[in-house]
Amino acid sequence: MSILIGILLPLVGTTLGAACVYTMKKEMNKVVNKILLGFASGVMMAASIWSLIIPAIDMSGHMGKLSFVPAAVGVIGGVLFLFSLDKVIPHIHVDSDKAEGTKKFNLKKTTKLIFAVALHNIPEGMAVGIVFATIMNGGNTMTIAAAFALSIGIAIQNFPEGAIISMPLRSEGLSKNKAFLYGALSGVVEPIGAAITIAFSSTFTPIMPYLLSFAAGAMIFVVVEELIPEAAEDNASDISALAFAVGFVIMMILDVALS
Repeated sequence: MSILIGILLPLVGTTLGAACVYTMKKEMNKVVNKILLGFASGVMMAASIWSLIIPAIDMSGHMGKLSFVPAAVGVIGGVLFLFSLDKVIPHIHVDSDKAEGTKKFNLKKTTKLIFAVALHNIPEGMAVGIVFATIMNGGNTMTIAAAFALSIGIAIQNFPEGAIISMPLRSEGLSKNKAFLYGALSGVVEPIGAAITIAFSSTFTPIMPYLLSFAAGAMIFVVVEELIPEAAEDNASDISALAFAVGFVIMMILDVALS
């Protein structure tokens, strides 16, 4: 039951954020948007380090001075994986009219906005699934509290993310109910990805350090390629950097305090 709660928490965060469409104006204030993007970036970056990369290195302690190898390989693999998806999946970022990914499909802008969020929800779902799978398979470098710290951190990060996706959908002409529904559905990728990862966890056990750092690499790619550039647009780099620091510190505290 605790594992089910753990993998559903990020979706709860996205859903609550999407519900902001009922209480906010048709368009989100640009400064608020940049603050939320910076905060989400900080949470994801801290989670990548403390919840994924460091445990991966700890799991590889038997390799001595080469204990960094699984983490290094995994991070690079995760970056290349998200890089490939970014080139294939049709999507468009908030406050942009430039579509990315394949041009084979003639999709609506609203659909591409949802795909953009779903794209970087993939590594987050994997990350949650992998840490809980590590516990299920007897990993002694990960505690249930640490796993919940990651899940809670991603849920906190998903709250502004849900608002960031639902508000533009509203401004594109969707009703509040549809904007909320699509914003919430963009987060469904995470529990699905987590559940699939857990289902195959026994097969993944020997390569768990690689998978932990793989998820970290994928999350880092999202932060550097998408969230930080968007947060720094329109001369908002200072305030988004402060928000990044706040998000980073909060996630670091959660992980250390609950581990």
